[in-house]
Amino acid sequence: MKQRIITAVIAAALFIPFIIYGQLPFTILIYAMAAIGLYEILKMRGISLFSLPGIVTLFALFVILMPNDWSKRVQIITSYSKIEYVFIFVILLLIYSVIVKNKFTFDDVGFLIASAFYVGIGFHFFITTRTEGLAFVVYALVIVWSTDSGAYFIGRKIGKHKLWPEISPNKTVEGFIGGIVVAIISAVIFQLIAGLDKSYLTLMIVTIVASIFGQLGDLVESAIKRHYGVKDSGKLLPGHGGILDRFDSLLFVLPLLYFFHFIG
Repeated sequence: MKQRIITAVIAAALFIPFIIYGQLPFTILIYAMAAIGLYEILKMRGISLFSLPGIVTLFALFVILMPNDWSKRVQIITSYSKIEYVFIFVILLLIYSVIVKNKFTFDDVGFLIASAFYVGIGFHFFITTRTEGLAFVVYALVIVWSTDSGAYFIGRKIGKHKLWPEISPNKTVEGFIGGIVVAIISAVIFQLIAGLDKSYLTLMIVTIVASIFGQLGDLVESAIKRHYGVKDSGKLLPGHGGILDRFDSLLFVLPLLYFFHFIG
């Protein structure tokens, strides 16, 4: 616990200034974090990020991450959209599987493209959310962190019924519900302080769904790790694991806020 707290304090001290300032430095930071996240998930399958397929996938990730204003400029200059560029990278990976005579397979291609989208979409919306305003980023972080903390402490205190033991043995139903309750309380407090231009009813509904999806995002990453037989996605953050271990919930929550038209 002590190691987790120390790491969290140091990470917050480094990360928060980028969030507050936003703009290009924040975008560059997100690109770097997403690249590390891609490295982590590829490593689980035994694919090097610095191999030819890994580099092609990294470029696909960078395209997916592009902020909307960047992608519009690229399309004006080159006449190709983001999805067309990603399609080109898919074709290159498929051609590579033929060149190496299936030592790199169709399944590997599917894994790489799914990984690029899994990591890229969530972090893309991280960048996009920051352009909409700092308050929305803070709201998303508050929901994710309060849900995680509530689920952890309430689960440890009164948790008796396992939520999904085949995927994550330590998570409990009580913790799952407790995380939602703590997220609601935190959202109300945040609304009183920040005053988002949303009704309390809308805020409550979005918070409940976001808290649920955040915990599902956590479970998805747990399922991936369990499938590949690893405990943590990485070792970048002592006591917390890797980038994906820390941002797995946010990768689900941020796109959801846009799908709900809560942001944008």
